[in-house]
This record gives sequence, structure tokens and C-alpha cells, in this order.
Amino acid sequence: MLNNFPACWRITSKYEGGYTANKADPGNWTGGKVGVGELKGTNMGISAAAFPNLDIKNLTAAQAATIYQRKYWDAVRGDDLPAGLDLATWDYGVNSGPARAARDLQAVIGAGVDGTIGNETIAKAKAVNGVKAIQGLCAKRLGFLRNLAIWNTFKGGWSARVANVEAKAVAMFLAASPYSTPETVKAALAKEATDARGKAVNTQSAAATAATSAIPVTAVAVQSSHVWYWVAAAVAAVLVGGAILIERHKHAARSAAYAEAAANV
Repeated sequence: MLNNFPACWRITSKYEGGYTANKADPGNWTGGKVGVGELKGTNMGISAAAFPNLDIKNLTAAQAATIYQRKYWDAVRGDDLPAGLDLATWDYGVNSGPARAARDLQAVIGAGVDGTIGNETIAKAKAVNGVKAIQGLCAKRLGFLRNLAIWNTFKGGWSARVANVEAKAVAMFLAASPYSTPETVKAALAKEATDARGKAVNTQSAAATAATSAIPVTAVAVQSSHVWYWVAAAVAAVLVGGAILIERHKHAARSAAYAEAAANV
């Protein structure tokens, strides 16, 4: 059994923020609705709506850690997952719910997908390539976030968080190997940074090509009897270019995260 919770908590807690008591946020009210109950606020991600009997404003880091461990870490069986894969799964669970994190982990490692991490999931997690599993899980997580209606509002912070968690998780997994040294871990992380940077450059070029290809198509549209066909083609080209730009941003964030992780080995 691996006691990796303290290390994972230090990483995740940085994203959960401090104390806030915005009256317009229903989560800050003990009744779960604006104006219902007492305005106690949210602290380190612990809300009055979820924990109405807590002294939210004076919540200590130790108290918050205990809550997170019980509600999220234990729910994904963090003590039983391999180092690194525990961080990637637990942080996903904190952000989007343990059941969703468990389902995507199970899908990535080839376990039965039921949203509950049991012995089969643990066994599969220990048998797979940990680096690939972490990267696959983080890719699924980002894909889920992109489909949320509030993606455009939070995409910057979410993208950075997922990229940083991925890089730190891979660093954890590599460092836990009995055959690794600080030098080999640093080299592996640096290679991931370089590979991600190359993907960012390639997708940037692809985006430019897709965007410019819409220009002549639009020009032809005004001369064609099938105007709407050509307009649709132009719109499609722009949408493809936009999707590629999203991929470029993802890989750029990953490159920066891996470079930082390598520097901190």
C-alpha cells in the first residue's frame, strides 16, 4: 500500500483556492440556493452547501485534507493505485467526480467500466504502461472538459491544470521505478516536453493551412449555383482550423508542464 496522499494533496490543493463568500454563488449558502440558509462561503473547495455544519471560513488545511481524503482519495482507492496514476485519477475525481474519473481510468487500462474501482481495476492499473495510462487518462479528462458548456470560460485554467497534473504524475511514476535515477527521470520528462512541443508546432502549421484554405472556397461560392454548399465547405474549413488550434494549445501546455517537471527533478 502506497501512502502517496500527502504528495498528491499538495499538488491538488493549490488549485482549489482560498476562502470566498460571494452571495450570488449558491454553493456558498448552507441551503444550496442563493439566500437559503446561512452564507458561510467556500474554502479550499469545501462549500457550505456540501458541508453546512462546518465553520467554512476558519477551516484549516488539515481539516480540508481529511475531507478530501475521505471523499475523493478513498473513493478512487488512491492508496492502491500505482504512483502517478493515483494523482491523475484523484485530481480528476476532485474536479469532475470520482465515478467519472474511475470510468475513464477503467476505459484507458482495459478494465470493466462501472465507475467503481475494484480489484480488477487495481490489477489492470498495475499491469499497464503507467506513462501511457496517465497520458491517456488526462487526454480523456481534457476531452470531457472541452464538451462542457462553460469550457470557454475556464479553458485556460483547466488546460493548464490537466497538463501540469499529467507531467507531475508521469514524474511520480518514473521516480517510483526501482530502475530509475534522477538523471533518467529528468531525461524522460525533457523528451516528453520536446515531443509535445513538436506536436504543437505541427498542429500550428496545420491550423494555418486549414484556415487559409477557406479563402478561395468562399470566393468561388459567389460564382457557384450551389452557394450554400460552398459556404458550408468554408465554414467547415474554419471549424477544422479551430479544432487544430485547440490541439496546438493542448500540446503547448503539455510541453511547458513537462519542461517544468524536468527542471524540478
